[in-house]
Amino acid sequence: MKKKINYTEIMKETGILTVAVAIIAAAVYFFLVPSHASVSSISGLGIVLSNFIPLPLSVITMILNVVLLLIGFATCGKEFGVKTVYTSVMLPVFLGLFEMLFPNFGSMTDSQELDVLCYILVVSVGLSILFNRNASSGGLDIVAKIMNKYLHMELGRAMSLSGMCVALSAALVYDKKTVVLSILGTYFNGIILDHFIFDNNIKRRVCIITKKEEELRQFITRDLHSGATIYEAIGAYHFEKHNEIITIVDKSEYQKLMKFINELDPKAFITVYNVSSMKYQPKIGAF
Repeated sequence: MKKKINYTEIMKETGILTVAVAIIAAAVYFFLVPSHASVSSISGLGIVLSNFIPLPLSVITMILNVVLLLIGFATCGKEFGVKTVYTSVMLPVFLGLFEMLFPNFGSMTDSQELDVLCYILVVSVGLSILFNRNASSGGLDIVAKIMNKYLHMELGRAMSLSGMCVALSAALVYDKKTVVLSILGTYFNGIILDHFIFDNNIKRRVCIITKKEEELRQFITRDLHSGATIYEAIGAYHFEKHNEIITIVDKSEYQKLMKFINELDPKAFITVYNVSSMKYQPKIGAF
């Protein structure tokens, strides 16, 4: 049976990817290019190569992306490949657009250090959106995704390791200060990227003891469509028996759950733990 194509979802996904690529391109053109640094991106390598190759940055970026894109398609699957094809094409398109609209653009901050800092903060937002949608902007992002998939390495750390080679390439053209900024920028870019991705994917393990156990159980299973586990707990002071309900929820579900508990039983005893990853067999046709 042929799967029905949801054009609304495709348009929504395309819009999100386009915004993310526009953010990345803006970070590259308005902050990375004026700084002359080579921070953890194929665009950074393109900046260095533009000193040797008489081609616009957008063209160099496109050529480098095509090579890595073929590798990504073969190793990371069709969905990742298709999305990355789109973003890889759109990135140089946006760079070319910025080149036409803002020719000979200088530094926005008049400080190389601030340019690198602004680039790291802005580009991490765009990259985290793409990685969380199972896409990338192409280039070194593909290398990082491959390392994440096959070496089980955090994306930020993978970006830092793959980007160090690009950062060191700045030594071929620029002074020591620029090289140091490129290396530090690459390192901190990985840290901030992991922060954005980790915070977005983090879940919470909520343990609740309440007298309104049945109402809470129904809310978790029927309203949140989540699972829960019930354990028997014995209090240490009076050896009273209680049932403890444990559930794992994402950020939005956690807010709904806490609001419900505060209204249902303000005296409920609650403990919360952060959960970075889970492995389980989902139930088929549970709801």
